Amino acid sequence: MPELGKIPPAFFDEVIYPHLGAVDPSVIIGPRHGVDYGVIRVGGECIALSTDPFFIVPQYGFGRAAWFAFHIVMADVAVSGLVPRHLAIDLNLPPQITAAELQEMWESVHHEARRYGISIVTGHTARYAGCNYPMTGGATAIAIGPEAALRGPHLARVGDVIVITKGPAIEATGLLAATFPARFVQSGGEAFQKEAEDVFFQMSVLEDCAIAREFPGVHVMHDATECGVWGGLFEMAKAGGYGLRIDEQRIPVQPVIERTANLFGFDPFCAISEGTLLLVASPNDAAELVREYQSNGILAAIIGEVVPAVDGMYITGNQGTRPLEHPVTDPYWALVERLAREAGADA
Repeated sequence: MPELGKIPPAFFDEVIYPHLGAVDPSVIIGPRHGVDYGVIRVGGECIALSTDPFFIVPQYGFGRAAWFAFHIVMADVAVSGLVPRHLAIDLNLPPQITAAELQEMWESVHHEARRYGISIVTGHTARYAGCNYPMTGGATAIAIGPEAALRGPHLARVGDVIVITKGPAIEATGLLAATFPARFVQSGGEAFQKEAEDVFFQMSVLEDCAIAREFPGVHVMHDATECGVWGGLFEMAKAGGYGLRIDEQRIPVQPVIERTANLFGFDPFCAISEGTLLLVASPNDAAELVREYQSNGILAAIIGEVVPAVDGMYITGNQGTRPLEHPVTDPYWALVERLAREAGADA
């Protein structure tokens, strides 16, 4: 296993997937690669659920950190195609958090929940010895809707096309600029640092998913979190049992993100990218979907197509055609460790 970050798919297949408790026919979608949520059928409705860490980095400011934590958690049910409705939060807080900091954090969660029509229904809040930032607990998001609205890898069809929003390394860029502002200023000046830090608030797919829900031809949605665009595409295809042809040159890369990747020496296509939505859509809807994104100020493009599984997964770029492989290890974590050591040495 990698020292940091998510466990690799092989470990999941060997240890986690074969041991999932009782078998229940009401479970429509259970844990699997490339699917961010589970789904159960209750009466005539479906409920999508997902659980994630509640990730708070004080350096972002408690309000902004809570904004990020909220959107990470809710994203994984928004991609189900059902409407996000409820949230449960467990806060295992470090002893040093103050009442004012907790209030700022909670007001941000409340503000975002009201904005998106989400009710907080239960939770747990306490300070404990041994707890520390950034992993300050966990949360479960819940979305509800009819089974007909459900999107998932089983709906992908050969001939469908792949759509991407915002491009790669959204999260890597936004978090690095917020965490190491002095390094960005040193490398590219104050305007560059501010432009990179502004990417922070692109780290949400809730608007992207809301737009996609209006298009019946959208079959699959997946946010490109750890291991980035390449990891997300690989996981989607594995989950759906299909192949891919991806045109790397058609993937939009925001200039500030390209500059960040070049300055700090990481591959943007392998880097963590909460805020990037990957979609599988009917070719009949895809062009109109992209136009709708663009009319709402969201960068989007068609970047490839679904092919039979026997044809494999391939990327075509400037250097020819190569297999699409899972990166396994996201470069973001090692880069954060290196920049933190360098910042400490400079202090």
